[in-house]
Amino acid sequence: MPGLVRRPLVIWLLAALAVPVLLTAVLVPARAGTTEDDLRDRTLAALQARGIESRSVDFDGRDARVALPPGVDPGKVREIVAGVDGVRSVQIVNGLSGAATGGTPTASASTAPTESTPPITPSTVPVEQSDVPPFEVGRTNQAIRVQAPVRSQAVKDAIAAEVDQVRGEDREYDDRTTIDPANGIADASAVSALLRALAIGTGDASVRYDGDTITLSGQVPDQATKATVGRAAAKAVPGAVVADQLKLPTPPKAAVSEPCRTFPSRLAEFSRQYKINFLSGTSIVNDASKPSVIRAAALLKSCTTARVELAGHTDDLGSSATSLPLSERRAAAVKTQLVKLGVSADRLLANGYGESFPIASNSTGTGRIANRRVEIRPR
Repeated sequence: MPGLVRRPLVIWLLAALAVPVLLTAVLVPARAGTTEDDLRDRTLAALQARGIESRSVDFDGRDARVALPPGVDPGKVREIVAGVDGVRSVQIVNGLSGAATGGTPTASASTAPTESTPPITPSTVPVEQSDVPPFEVGRTNQAIRVQAPVRSQAVKDAIAAEVDQVRGEDREYDDRTTIDPANGIADASAVSALLRALAIGTGDASVRYDGDTITLSGQVPDQATKATVGRAAAKAVPGAVVADQLKLPTPPKAAVSEPCRTFPSRLAEFSRQYKINFLSGTSIVNDASKPSVIRAAALLKSCTTARVELAGHTDDLGSSATSLPLSERRAAAVKTQLVKLGVSADRLLANGYGESFPIASNSTGTGRIANRRVEIRPR
């Protein structure tokens, strides 16, 4: 009888232990599912709060798998999702194909990275080029043009609103956008950046993406605008080849006044008619040549951009050792006189050539007077 009493007691003890185990087996999956739904809801809310509409957010336990919208920085998405309380790791996948662009889990805000699982940075998770369909954004003096497939009417409207802000009163909107829910552009931000960059300036300019290469063509007003368009294009399609064919305006040639246009011929005529000669052995202009210096000053002042050389010469009566410095003093003396008469000194270059270049025979007095001279030459 004592044995019969103990046996039911053992059975009741085993039953008491089995009940919690069965309840755990039944309830734990339900709680896990509830946790995943809660994490998904809070993750979507966090992304939407930052202006990001993801097509898909899935959870396996506390591990997130997020479809990356085209044109959105993967690093930004990863940071937002990892900051959701309870998320353990984040995997970014291609928004169109579903292929993972980075399968290694990254540490969440509550999990420290280890040497075996380093955090993935935006530079190691590029957006696939195929995420962005071919498109074109362009401007003329008459219109702003957008030709692209877009994901929804909301994206189409956002692009139209951006065009209205940048086109100005003299341009119309040439709307060539079409709605393609499967393959269209999902975010207007990339197109908006290109519109803002291209709106600067006049004439024809465009950014065209053919699926492989972004081609920039047309004219922009300055180097800063050229750089802005290039950065916006590269950001619109990360990883694509950018062919920059944008041209800057050709600087206008400075208008040449009539006196400056005719200055070379008038200087040649002056040199034929008027001479600047010197007393023998000195740097003193002779009396007959003083009016020539005054005429030279008037000629030079008629074209203030002309620059000339004052070339000093001597006859052969002195030695070569004394002729060269004497010729230099003669050139300097004429320069001093011209400056006094109102010609800017930086337009005048004075050089001496000694007796090396006679224009007449040194065997006669008349020839020697002709050789003691300063010539005015264009430079």
